[in-house]
Parts: sequence; structure tokens; C-alpha cells
Amino acid sequence: MSEGPHEAAVAAVTREAAAPTALTPTVSIVGRPNVGKSTLFNRIVGRRQAIVHDMPGVTRDRLSAFVELDRGSVEARGVELIDTGGLVPGDDPLGLNKQVMVAVEESDLLLFVVDGRAGLTTADERVWHELRPVGKPTVLVVNKGDTRDAKERFAEFYSLGLEEMVLVSAEHGIGTGDLLEAALRSLPPAEAPPPAPAEGVPAVAIVGRPNVGKSSLLNKIVGSERTLVSPTPGTTRDPIDTPISFDDKDYVLIDTAGIRRRAKTADQPEELAVMMARRQIERASLAVLVIDAAQGVTTGDLAIAGTVWELGRAAVVAINKWDLLDEDLREELERSWERLDQLLAGPERVNVSALTGRAVEKLFPAIDRTLVSYNTELTTGEVNRFFEQALIRNKPPHDKGRSWKVYYATQVGTAPPTFMLFANRTLPRSHTYRRYLENRLRAELALPGVPIRLVIRKRGKEKAEKER
Repeated sequence: MSEGPHEAAVAAVTREAAAPTALTPTVSIVGRPNVGKSTLFNRIVGRRQAIVHDMPGVTRDRLSAFVELDRGSVEARGVELIDTGGLVPGDDPLGLNKQVMVAVEESDLLLFVVDGRAGLTTADERVWHELRPVGKPTVLVVNKGDTRDAKERFAEFYSLGLEEMVLVSAEHGIGTGDLLEAALRSLPPAEAPPPAPAEGVPAVAIVGRPNVGKSSLLNKIVGSERTLVSPTPGTTRDPIDTPISFDDKDYVLIDTAGIRRRAKTADQPEELAVMMARRQIERASLAVLVIDAAQGVTTGDLAIAGTVWELGRAAVVAINKWDLLDEDLREELERSWERLDQLLAGPERVNVSALTGRAVEKLFPAIDRTLVSYNTELTTGEVNRFFEQALIRNKPPHDKGRSWKVYYATQVGTAPPTFMLFANRTLPRSHTYRRYLENRLRAELALPGVPIRLVIRKRGKEKAEKER
């Protein structure tokens, strides 16, 4: 590979990687049962993710997805979209209403869905009576707009007093463009991230499912009851930033506790914990993922780990309540560990007890080592030599008789380490050879718990193709 004058392209990618991003707003789809909320969620997300059924109450837990809302005349925004269960004020034997209202209180915008074919019902009025006092910006989505009844009865909904009303058919996609535009207009201005710690002071987010011991761990580290600790999940209402020093090094610890503010129910699905943790992970350089040793690695733990990885943050895993394990539970934990170990690329793991303080002091050396890896920086010569050797070790793929060829490579960013390759063609994100290069980089550089980004640009074209 030869080195060439690609400074402009490299600078463009570097600026993009370094640009600060606003915190992700949250949009919840709400309404009484069986009005088409899950169908609308699937339509906006673009894939069949929510369960859709005519029986009211099928959507018991919230589903969430990160989506880009893009409508030509309004600036695009990325949002966390939540599909909630049906809200039935006054009738809540399973506690579903409480779950919906947690999502409502945590949201930046509500999409209030009604059945246009049925017209304005007493149930819709009762739902709005519950939603209105929360004071969230709301777009009224009159669904089933492909029917004559919905078009004729649309005016009935003006009596609710909402300024933004859109007639749509979630099933057929009619009016969804107008809905996206109304949603973008109604979102509050982009919320800038809180001030970053002083230069050189890493922000570390403590993340995990409700009631795994995040706040207890923070209290043990700090040495005081800095946060409210209770055996009831969700008792930590606000994220708490705690500046600390350990061995003459400064850190800022962010206690996410799964729920960001005003949580009022102990029955919180793990999807909500993932969504709320996302905002705090965005603020951090590294996340300490706290796992309940007795429960092993759950799907909720994997979901939060996936969010850490997706956002390009480094990870250390703290296995809490280690002192409570017997031999059988330890075997179960080790069996469940493999998936998490693979997802986070062999992260540093510390077995701790937040209650007794066992091994808590070992967290910071693990954090320091991972942060060093996260900020790994190579010279252009080192990068090119590495890729030369990687291509020799495992021959590149062929397409229509033409071998994939790399002309030049360089590192364009750290935190996470990001590398740009100029080649004769790009490689899809899922391509096995792309994964081979990432794995070779990680093995060569010893980057446990650190994501790697490859930016592959087809030589001679201005636009880079990033498949992360």
C-alpha cells in the first residue's frame, strides 16, 4: 500500500467523528388499546418488530427502537421511539397503566393515537385526561385514515384542543410523511449534553438493569450514601454526577440507575431501562455494566451492552453480589457469560460485592487499562504495515474476478479507535472479511472491551461509506 495525499478526506471524517451530539429525544406512541399503535410503530421503524393483534392489550411491555425522523422541509432528528401498551384509565389489574405513564413522563414528545373510524370515544377522552396534566408536547394521530368514516369524523377530535392533528393510515402508510413532519416540528429544541468534565477527566457511566446494585456500588466507591438505595427497582430518580479521585486520578461517575426521573412503579420492563441508560451512556467515555451475579447474564444485560457497543463506548463489567453465589450459581453465571464476553470483545471483568466492598478497588485499574486502549493512537506507518500484514495473512475477497485492494490506510480518530481505508470498493458491514480485519486489529492492539470503527472509502469518490 502506498501513502497518498488524502488529508481533506481524513479531516472531514475526523471532524464528523469529533462533533458533539445532542442527547437523543424520546418519542412515545400512546393511546387506548387496539387503535393501531404497534402498527404505527412498525411503520415508522420500517420493520415488523411490535406484536400486532386485534385483541386489546397484546402489547404488554414497551418496545423501543432508535430511528431517524427525516422529512425534507424540517431538519432530521434521531429519536428513541417507544411503543406502549394500551392505556385504560381506571382499569389496571396488571399495572399496565403505570408502565405506560412511566414512559409518558420520560418522553420528550407523545404521539397520541386514536381510531378515526370509531370517531372520538369516551375512552379517548379519558386517556387524554390522563395525558394532558403531564404537559408533554403531543401530536394527535387519527389512524385508519384510509376509510370514509375516519375522514368524515376527523373534525370530532378538534374538541380535544390539540394543535397538531394528522390523519394517517398506519397499515397502508398514508399520511406518515405528514406525521413525521408534525413530530419534527413538535420536538423540543435539541438538548445539548451536560457540560463535559474537565479535560483529561474521564466520565464513567454506571449502567445496568434495575436493582442490580448500581447505586450501592457508587455509594461504596464514594464512601457515603450519595444516592437513594432501596430493594425496590427504580428508586433512583435522577442521574447523579459524582466527581471522585482514586490513586490521585480524577473521574466523574454517572449513576444512571436505569430510570432517569420520576419513576413511580416497581414493575418496569427492561426495555425502558435500556432506553433511559442510553442518554447517560452518550455522555460517558466508558460504561461499567453491573450484572447481578445470582441472575447471571440476562437478555436485558445483553441489550444494555449492545447499546454501549452501538454508541462506541468502552466497557468494563462488574459482577455484583459475587459473595452470594454458591457453586451451582457460579457455574450458571459462567455459562451465561460467553455471549456477553463475545458482544463486548472480551471486556475486563471484576467480581465485586457492593454490600461488603469486596474487590471494588479493582474496578479503577480495569477502567484505567480500558481507557488507555480506548484512546490508542497509531502512526500512519504502523496502520499501513498492520493492514499489509493482515492482507497477506488472509487473502482479500474477490468479486467478479477482481480482488479487494487497499491503497492507503490511516487512523482518523480515537475513543473509539477509528481507521479509514481507501480501497477499490467498499465492504458491507456484515462482510466476513471486514469482521476479520476488526478482529485482527483488536487482537494485535489488545483492546478488550473497546469497539473499533472501520471507515472504508472507495477511491475516487467523495462520499465515504461507513458501515459500523
